Amino acid sequence: MPLGRTPRLLVTGFGRFPGMPANPSAVLARRLARSHRILGARIEARVLPTRWDEAAAFAATLDRLAPDIVLMLGVAARRHHVSIECVARNATGVFPDVAGRRPASRPLEPGAPAQRAPSATPATLLAALRGAGVPARLSREAGRYVCNALAWSGYGWARSGSRTDGGPRLVVFVHIPLPRPGALSQARLTRATEALLRALLAQYRQSGRSL
Repeated sequence: MPLGRTPRLLVTGFGRFPGMPANPSAVLARRLARSHRILGARIEARVLPTRWDEAAAFAATLDRLAPDIVLMLGVAARRHHVSIECVARNATGVFPDVAGRRPASRPLEPGAPAQRAPSATPATLLAALRGAGVPARLSREAGRYVCNALAWSGYGWARSGSRTDGGPRLVVFVHIPLPRPGALSQARLTRATEALLRALLAQYRQSGRSL
């Protein structure tokens, strides 16, 4: 990593979708961006419409923004823990998005492999979450909705090129539960995602030293 280079970190959340009129992932993304420079990083937040076409265009969005690290956030209302998504599947469900549209095809990318993995190291991120006192697990099931489609696009982009300094692009999707009193309060989830960012930045710096 070049001396004096400030890493660029993109955090995404989703807007509303059928059955979820207010999405807590959007709240978290905005809060993280307002924290400005966590450990010397430039943080940008994007709240994405929960649409199939938005997920399909995400790789082009990342090409334009050129972040070093991407943390994608979504909500899994039925879960009672934070989930680090270790697999994005080349598959969709039939549920409509916020615009009422259904996916154009059942495989997200015909002819592509059945699944993709994050470029960030899930076990390290899991340790960071548990260290923050938040229930967390590794997950191999990101669902078949727009969250999985976004993870598919992001994980593919991560493997398609490298950072401007030659290091790997670090990308991961994390599902959060609905905030609840106690270990899953909004404040605790905010601290947990800050811990995720610190762990991602540590991976970024480690990869820079290995170049």
